[in-house]
Order: sequence, then structure tokens, then C-alpha cells
Amino acid sequence: MAATPGNARRSVPLGPAAGRVVIKTTRAGLAAATVRADLDLGSLEVREGSGGAMPLTDRDRREIKKQIGQILGAATATFASSRVVPAGTSGGAVEGTVTLNGKTQPARLQVTAPGDGVYRGSATVAQSGFGIKPYSGFFGALKLKDEVTLEFQVTLPES
Repeated sequence: MAATPGNARRSVPLGPAAGRVVIKTTRAGLAAATVRADLDLGSLEVREGSGGAMPLTDRDRREIKKQIGQILGAATATFASSRVVPAGTSGGAVEGTVTLNGKTQPARLQVTAPGDGVYRGSATVAQSGFGIKPYSGFFGALKLKDEVTLEFQVTLPES
């Protein structure tokens, strides 16, 4: 979020140490919110893997991190909301756009508010929509799907 003179928005720096993205709204619900998030993709880390023949090793994690760096470089992904669709008192959807690699695609974040100042959500995006070819390795034995699900949980500090 960027602060500009004359409005109520303020900057809340979040980095890799925070580990999660936070969206905070008032009791009026998600309808009162606007969201802009800039995500440093160079800070991505491989935490776990599933569905493989063998568990991920530390070497595997380092290799995947290297591949991510070659594909994304020091890119930043930006989400900017354009519309909020409330659903009851504890969530809804935030519609907007994601920009990556100079390409912008629509996105819809499904969001829940399980506690005061805590927000969880997810969205699915297609890598190819951003000019990214899904990873394939080990002579084609390992292929990733085009769709990537992004999950987040953020806790905003009290105002």
C-alpha cells in the first residue's frame, strides 16, 4: 500500500521475515478495502513438495530456487484490486489484476477473516498468461502444471 497526501492509506512494509501478506479491513467488511501488494519473487523459498517419487532434499531445494531465479530473475509481482465482493461478515472476494513480466492478467482472491486483523486467501493464475513456460525437468519426467495456486495469510498491525 502506498500513502498519498490526503487519504487514509499508509505504508506497511512486509518482507520475507514476515512470511505472509496481510489485508486489513474495518468492521464494515471487505467492501471498505482497497488492496495493492508488491511481492518480491526473489524471496521465494521452497518449503515442501508433494506427489514426487522421493522427498525433496536440500540440494533439490537449492536447484529449484536457482531455476526460479533464472525464470523470474529479480521480478516483482503486483496485485491491485478493482472490486471487492463481500460474502457475509467474514470474507468474500477481491478482484483485480496481477502484473508480472510486463503482462497484466485478471485475478480473483478468495479471502476469509478468521480473526481480528488476520486474513487468509488464495488465487489461481496461469503461468503462461505472464509469458512463463511451466517448468519441465529430468528429460520431461517432471512437469509442472500451468496453473499455480497462491495462498496467503497476513496479519495487519493495529491502527
